[in-house]
Amino acid sequence: MKLLHPLVEKIRTEATTQDAIHFARFMELALYCPDYGFYEKESDTLGRHGHFQTSVNVGNLFGHLLAVQFALWAEQFKIKSSDFKTDSAMVSLQIVEAGAHDGKLAADVMGWFQSRRPELFAALQYFIIEPSCRRRKWQAVTLSPFGERVVWCDSLDDKRLAGQHSDNFRIIFSNELLDAMPVHRLGWDAKRKMWFEWGVRAEGDAFGWARMELPNEISRSTPYAPNNLTAVLPDGFTIEICPAAETWWRDAATILGRGKLLTLDYGLTHEEFFAPHRASGTLRGYHRHRHTDNVLDSPGEQDITAHVNFSTIQQVGERAGLRTEQFTSQTQFLTGIATQTWRDTRLFGEWTPAMTRQFQTLTHPDHFGRAFKVLVQSK
Repeated sequence: MKLLHPLVEKIRTEATTQDAIHFARFMELALYCPDYGFYEKESDTLGRHGHFQTSVNVGNLFGHLLAVQFALWAEQFKIKSSDFKTDSAMVSLQIVEAGAHDGKLAADVMGWFQSRRPELFAALQYFIIEPSCRRRKWQAVTLSPFGERVVWCDSLDDKRLAGQHSDNFRIIFSNELLDAMPVHRLGWDAKRKMWFEWGVRAEGDAFGWARMELPNEISRSTPYAPNNLTAVLPDGFTIEICPAAETWWRDAATILGRGKLLTLDYGLTHEEFFAPHRASGTLRGYHRHRHTDNVLDSPGEQDITAHVNFSTIQQVGERAGLRTEQFTSQTQFLTGIATQTWRDTRLFGEWTPAMTRQFQTLTHPDHFGRAFKVLVQSK
């Protein structure tokens, strides 16, 4: 008898027991299953020698530019470093990062504050939302120079993030987090004029797609097709929805207090999901910098991602009482920061050729500039 990989066996058992499982469950196990999930196995999944490149791995300029923006926001709130107390929740500047992976972005942000704005660094407490013990260990190694200034929380529900003092200014942000949250993959039944769910079933030692009825909790989140497109949508037209991302954003808005909520991610507006060339959806797999043809192959061995519906996320924040300040491309967002600050040598020192190359990669439309979107909301 052929021995199956433990993760494959786990998914196969669940799928066989239930006939088929939601794709969101498959994606959750493939990415986050302890010991075997893609993000749990190794810390070097990013960068040139990993599976995919991110803005963080281009160089430290990305983190430094974010830090500049955070500092500008803090100055608008008039942060006072004298308010900082390591043994108290009354910290003037709180930065909360979710999805910190190996901690490099956190190190770049705090390193900039430490060297360029020490008075704000003295007022800073850096929280990392990280449920994985393994990833916490990677982050702790990277961030050891910053000592107790870094605080780890399992989730946004952590009591240390509750009850924000009125003197505090809080920035909650993520980079490439929402697009890695498990999605439900929906298909259009042209004959019945209704959505169904693409589930996952076991097919021997492999996995295949299966049509499933939508459960009630998902049917309430089914997408509307703009301009009455349901009359012409082809059978099987596919779109992803991510209730997990909506819940996370709502929870973040709830604990924000006075501050900013920011995400940078692959994504589209709601209408863009219905473009004819996206009839198969935005779900993608990546292995060693190559796009893979089947996201159901080799679970745990490839990254799986789907574009964020920024229209939905924006609405969730606004319904939770946030104001939308900016929704733009990464090109425009980073260029806006740079044009305000690049001549100020106190912020960056001399602008080197290496920094120029990093900036071009971060903002060029064919690299990260156009595909990545930035949403900023505030309270």
